[in-house]
Amino acid sequence: MILSDKRILEEIEKGTIKIEPYNRECLGSNSYDVHLGKFLAVYDANELDAKRHNTIRHFEIPEEGIVLQPKEFYLGVTYEYTETHAHVPFLEGKSSTGRLGIDIHATAGKGDVGFCGNWTLEISVKKPVRVYAGMPIGQLIYFPVEGEIEVKYNQKKNAKYSGQPNRPVESMMWKNKF
Repeated sequence: MILSDKRILEEIEKGTIKIEPYNRECLGSNSYDVHLGKFLAVYDANELDAKRHNTIRHFEIPEEGIVLQPKEFYLGVTYEYTETHAHVPFLEGKSSTGRLGIDIHATAGKGDVGFCGNWTLEISVKKPVRVYAGMPIGQLIYFPVEGEIEVKYNQKKNAKYSGQPNRPVESMMWKNKF
């Protein structure tokens, strides 16, 4: 079951869902539209290593936008900061974004109960496409949780992505033990 617009509003009132900045016009019948933040990043190395810290280079999207290229992998970020304390948030691309050939996540569309931060986007494109800071990029949907949560994400000692800033965050796979 997905939360409706009225239920999302109720949860915002209760403080279990937080979206900053919040704009009522971005609330759909069962989702909330999020926008591309002003920073993108690319990995410094051409070859990445899952056991090493792969560094990234941040850059700001200019006012005239920037053309993203196929075969390049970009990390983006949502303009909105969100908190979700009682539901499972999912970030999906908007159909208008998909119709431009833009994928906003490779595998990380699901958040955890207790996620607090800006969402890092894993962006790839099918064709060259110009993007702009502030453009609609995705939508958040919320699922209720069955049962009690023992430890929320923001309370876990090993939560690598809690409190993500308004800049893209690189993979923290290297922090795992394997």
